[in-house]
Amino acid sequence: MSTPGQFARVAALGVVASALVLRGSPPGALIAGILFALLIGHPFAHWNHHVTKWLLQSCVVLLGFGMDLPVVLRLGLNGSLFAAVTIGTTLGLGLWLGRKFALDKKTSLLISAGTAICGGSAIAAVSTVIAATEAEIAVSVGTIFLLNAVALYVFPLAGHALHLSQPQFGLWAGVAIHDISSVVGAGLNYGPDALATATAVKLSRTLWIVPLTLAIAVNVGRTSHWGAGGKGGAAYRGGKFKIAVPWFIGLFLLASLLRSHVPAVAAWSPQISDAARRGMILVLFLIGTSLSLRALRVVGWRTMVTGLVLWVFISVTSLLAICWLRVA
Repeated sequence: MSTPGQFARVAALGVVASALVLRGSPPGALIAGILFALLIGHPFAHWNHHVTKWLLQSCVVLLGFGMDLPVVLRLGLNGSLFAAVTIGTTLGLGLWLGRKFALDKKTSLLISAGTAICGGSAIAAVSTVIAATEAEIAVSVGTIFLLNAVALYVFPLAGHALHLSQPQFGLWAGVAIHDISSVVGAGLNYGPDALATATAVKLSRTLWIVPLTLAIAVNVGRTSHWGAGGKGGAAYRGGKFKIAVPWFIGLFLLASLLRSHVPAVAAWSPQISDAARRGMILVLFLIGTSLSLRALRVVGWRTMVTGLVLWVFISVTSLLAICWLRVA
């Protein structure tokens, strides 16, 4: 049965979310969500993950209506080699750091995959294959969440300080920021060209979840060093493991195709893009509300240092490469 306190939290959630959608900024939305979770508490915490995931993917699809398909494909193809190199080196460095810091191998792989590809989505996909426990997933997601929140603030400030162009910043954000939510949020803050570039680069990078998960699944089937038992290993040996294919990327490309070739859709592109941007602000607020003191407590210093070193590595090396290649 609902209580007055529950009603008050629901009302506060509605008021804050509405105000942010109308007048908020991406960084402000995230910090508002964090404060809301810590001071008031989410009245529907058990639904938050599913709602956030659905809303995030819907907003990404809507963003496609504001982008020309040829530009999206060019950005994705041009960055494919860069993606392969940075993903491979980040994964290798992450596993090496895990051994040096004596981290559990599954936790080390989850953090490495989350940093290299797309944060929580990569962690969720890989965790099903290696039979990661809830504790290992919580530690990995908590580490990525904290660094992802920092990136939303630090990257735009660093981009302006370094006088990066919008395409340069978009490429950098798409490579080095973990989750697509913060990638889009940072791009929104930097400018429309930065947003388009960052979104296209990050989505093309997200597709690497599929080959990475397949490769890990094959490795799990051939070796026993991931640990005996567990649902993930048994699922692989029976040929029944699931791979989280990011189907919404196909809808994003379809939206971009319609934007490029259907005049009626192109005419409504500004309004649809504005709705997507406002929706992303709500997404960042909801992501902030998912923070809990428990999530902060489970992240130990060795795990955080590993995640931080990986993040600094991919951020610095990708920035140097972008400047060296003189992206416009």
